[in-house]
Amino acid sequence: MSADPTPGMGRDARIITLIGTGHFLSHFYMLCLPPLFLFWRAEFDVSFAELGLAVALMSGTTALLQTPVGFLVDKHGARPFLVGGTLLMALSVSAMAAAPGIWAIWLLAILSGVGNSVIHPADYAILAGSIDKARMGRAFALHTFTGNLGFALAPPVIALLAATMGWRWSLLLVGLLGVPVVAAIVVQSRILHDQAKPKKAEDGPTGREILLSRPILLFFGFFLLSSMAGSGIQAFVITVLGKLWGTPVAVASTVLTGYMIGATAGTLVGGWVADTSKRNLIGFVVVLTGFAMAMILALGLMPMPEFVLPVVGLLGGLAMGASRTPRDVMLKDASPPGQIGKVFGFVSSGLPLGGAITPVPLGFLIDMGYPQLVLPVVAALLGLSLLCAGSAQADARSRRAAAMPAE
Repeated sequence: MSADPTPGMGRDARIITLIGTGHFLSHFYMLCLPPLFLFWRAEFDVSFAELGLAVALMSGTTALLQTPVGFLVDKHGARPFLVGGTLLMALSVSAMAAAPGIWAIWLLAILSGVGNSVIHPADYAILAGSIDKARMGRAFALHTFTGNLGFALAPPVIALLAATMGWRWSLLLVGLLGVPVVAAIVVQSRILHDQAKPKKAEDGPTGREILLSRPILLFFGFFLLSSMAGSGIQAFVITVLGKLWGTPVAVASTVLTGYMIGATAGTLVGGWVADTSKRNLIGFVVVLTGFAMAMILALGLMPMPEFVLPVVGLLGGLAMGASRTPRDVMLKDASPPGQIGKVFGFVSSGLPLGGAITPVPLGFLIDMGYPQLVLPVVAALLGLSLLCAGSAQADARSRRAAAMPAE
């Protein structure tokens, strides 16, 4: 590597910009449909269940295909899949502009989900193979940050566009924005390197054996449980605060806003820590998650002045967000060489799965008259996620130590 760090940093910045922009679009497209529900309901005369199916099909397809796509990425390389997936995702959204009925929205949502399923396996495989190891934590943090930014901007942007130019022109416009992104990836693809390929070993574990190994399954549990907890907060913190303490909706909403802002900004903090404190990432995750648990329990167990509530939400979100990048770096370090695509495809599928599991049972708790149990259950899920994280890290370290003499 050159003694001058500037060229390396500039190249890494270009890589992160390319990958991060695609990740932004991936998350943006996932949340650009709900603001259009009222337009579709009026035009297509459909139920809210039929409208919700569009989002479910897109998310479900993405989650189901991430693992098989990860196998393909590891075998054939990430770049062609990243280009094809991003293009399919964008064109599917733009084609919704010509939908004659809700059935067409459903079919195109599935196609967009197919394209979206490529993003996580391909992105992490390219980042692992292209970014300087000294900046890997910050690269992962910016990757997560751009995705969160896509989630945050999609509802207001699409709502504003639909109100000014109609829902069809809005979808056509935001979908076609993906085309120049794909063109930029193609033009600059020479700086996007795939993960290093290991030497073939006939007696090495198969892809299926890797995914079903104890540390990878524990990481899956870590991602799943932390996603379940985050989904619980996002879905019900406003309702719970109202029922427990009579908190007005406007005030309770600022708690959720503070939490989301903190979780988004916290990823950048976590990236810096992951690059500067590589030896004790699990300790950092434990401390931060424990602090987040304390903030969540405080919201559910302690009455406090209304002006304090958003601060508590912000602090809890910061702790949760800052723990996410070290989690991703620990998973990368636990992945066997050349297997990052399938590992991240499989493990990250726990994120949408976790988001789908939690709302219904927590909603039943509220319906049965036990809103006071919701936030303690969320905190307990985070505690269980820490057990998975610690065990996964210990197993991964022991396996690497056992493999050292053989290497």
